[in-house]
Amino acid sequence: MSEALGNIVDDVANQMKKAIAHLESELTKVRAGKASPQIVDGINVDYYGNPTPLNQVANVTVTDARTLSIQPWEKGMLGPIEKAILAANIGITPSNDGQYIRLFLPPLTEERRRELVKRVNAEGEHAKIAIRNIRRDSIEQVKKQVKDGLSEDVAKDGEAKIQVTTDKHIALIDQHCKDKEKEIMTI
Repeated sequence: MSEALGNIVDDVANQMKKAIAHLESELTKVRAGKASPQIVDGINVDYYGNPTPLNQVANVTVTDARTLSIQPWEKGMLGPIEKAILAANIGITPSNDGQYIRLFLPPLTEERRRELVKRVNAEGEHAKIAIRNIRRDSIEQVKKQVKDGLSEDVAKDGEAKIQVTTDKHIALIDQHCKDKEKEIMTI
């Protein structure tokens, strides 16, 4: 196998690993009935005119199995944090007592669990699309190599390796989604 083709195959594996890592980070944000600081990851607060991640303007802790406590480092940030949580539409209404913002996670109903499973499956589908796009782009690169003088047999071997890598990562996505679904549906 030529060096250029080897680089393409290695690059495919690295890009697909990044897509899997992104899926894992998105799945941690989907709550499964337990309080977790990752629920508020991705929420940006207006901090003196700049959108700033919530965990950079406040301390986020788990006080019990169903409660998150957010303590801003500046008291003036209580309002903007509360506003940002409401705008994020995470399905939790914040409770402000003047010093802390508490997020009480209600027990999940069967309907809400099904909605969360749909969200998990949608995230899995986004990851699969990313994997397929990576495969398509890399196969186009292999075809360009053929035009530049790479033998077709070597190119077919490279495409087969890319397909094997793709299949492996799609199976990994399915497993992640299945595990998260099981976690959500467990009462």
